[in-house]
Amino acid sequence: MAIQNKWLVNVPVATVWTSFDSAREVDKQAVENPADIESWLNSLTHEKLLGLCDQNLVQTQVLLGQEVYVLEEKVGWAHIIVPNQASSKNKEGYPGWIPAAQIVQSQDSALKKGQVAVVTQKVATLYGIDYKPIMSLSYQTVLPIISSGNNWVRVQMPSGAGFFKAEDVTQYDSIQDLPKGNGKNIVAAGVQFLGLPYLWGGMSSFGYDCSGFSYSMCRANGYTIPRDAHDQAASGKNVDLDKIEPGDLLYFAYEEGKGKIHHVGIYYGEGKLLHSPCTGKGIEIIDLKDTVYEKELCAARRYWQETGE
Repeated sequence: MAIQNKWLVNVPVATVWTSFDSAREVDKQAVENPADIESWLNSLTHEKLLGLCDQNLVQTQVLLGQEVYVLEEKVGWAHIIVPNQASSKNKEGYPGWIPAAQIVQSQDSALKKGQVAVVTQKVATLYGIDYKPIMSLSYQTVLPIISSGNNWVRVQMPSGAGFFKAEDVTQYDSIQDLPKGNGKNIVAAGVQFLGLPYLWGGMSSFGYDCSGFSYSMCRANGYTIPRDAHDQAASGKNVDLDKIEPGDLLYFAYEEGKGKIHHVGIYYGEGKLLHSPCTGKGIEIIDLKDTVYEKELCAARRYWQETGE
């Protein structure tokens, strides 16, 4: 049967690949259902991690319960777009390929109708109906609430139901009620991930790339921004480089700032950059002064509001 249009991600983190044949044998744990992203990442050598970028294998990632639109199916893979990751690659959302086994048919999204639970720990355990652990979920995973009480929150998964410990999530009356933070809140969200290894295409708390990190910390504070650095730099409020404030996003370009944008980080304040640098390194805070980043800094954008609305 042909895949219909709206589907939901049905694994903790689904990697979106460049093509239906991009995944390698070593990536098996990432393309199965259940998917084990932690074991997958732990199994990859530095060379294999570099290959995700250098061989143009991976585009982005999506979290459990997120909606994707399916364009076509081919040999067990679905050609999809991710509507909440804006991209110049496709006006409808970020495009790529995902294993068909990692998505399920979407009904009218319960996320748009009622209470939701948002994972606010770096990683949260989802428990089954027997209260035994069934999977680890990323920061900012959002699922509809069925009921809550007695220190547990029962949530609707794309297939079935599960439980969070109440301390691992924040509950909201609706997806529209997620609060908007300010620039310092964006910084605070990012600081908790210091040391987390960089992952090309990463969009989860198991590993972020540079723009995935800035996207996710903004999203954690109520702002949905474009997915990639060059698209982010083409949007948002322009900020003069001598007037930047904590939480502003800083963009870096080749040719000492005159060429193509290739990197983004969050301005920490005090002349420092909070960013996910590259394969083999972890999220860090560095002084910009006397670094290649100081030479390549070309633009700043503000997506946050001081008061929130």
